[in-house]
Amino acid sequence: MQNNNSAENAVVELRGVSKKYIHTLAVKDLDLSVHRGEFFGFLGPNGAGKTTTIKMITGLVKPTKGVVRVAGIDVQENPVGVKRLLGYIPDTPYIYERLTAREFLNLVGGLYDMNRDLVEKRIDWLFDLFGVGEWGEDFAGEYSHGMRQKIVMASALLHDPELLVIDEPMVGLDPQSQRLVKDILTELVKRGTTIFMSTHTLSVAAELCTQIALISKGKLIEILPQTSNEKLEKRILEITGGERKVFFPDE
Repeated sequence: MQNNNSAENAVVELRGVSKKYIHTLAVKDLDLSVHRGEFFGFLGPNGAGKTTTIKMITGLVKPTKGVVRVAGIDVQENPVGVKRLLGYIPDTPYIYERLTAREFLNLVGGLYDMNRDLVEKRIDWLFDLFGVGEWGEDFAGEYSHGMRQKIVMASALLHDPELLVIDEPMVGLDPQSQRLVKDILTELVKRGTTIFMSTHTLSVAAELCTQIALISKGKLIEILPQTSNEKLEKRILEITGGERKVFFPDE
């Protein structure tokens, strides 16, 4: 099934996109359009092609065929131009361990050619937003996974991106931090940021996403409007072969 949304004024546009790794077709003939201010969920089982799609949108992986555009810019023709428009939060947060959070964010600001005073102002705001506190001045090698995740999220927001691309945002976060991240993402969408999020957490997708794309075996199955967790779970199970029976061998 294809996404019937018009490509006109799309922030994210994929047309006939496929990606093949040697013997595996990870993504097959994918068409998608994501428009400004949408909170777009991208769901499917393990190995469905979600992370590969995200990496093609962010320019980390080149499509075998097809075109990926961000705000009308071809990702392959102008990858630097695209990267200036988006923030990327990967599923595994990485920070240079011998840098503090502040030093890391200053490094990111330099990569975007941001004014140093503006960078420091936004770092202070992001530290306050994510509740970083004094540990932001410690070396990243001392951080927990959740602390690293917060700083990677802060780095993605530092340059005020037009598009935020997220792969599993809640991994390693405690319940309070999960609530904070949900509130931040919701507010960003209200302010006009477009979000493209892959997640296995159906409750998060049901709560936050205005549209949800279901993908399986590299192919787009359907696009759903915002729906309940129960309906979403039922549909995911339908496209992945239903529930598996749980059994244990007799002693």
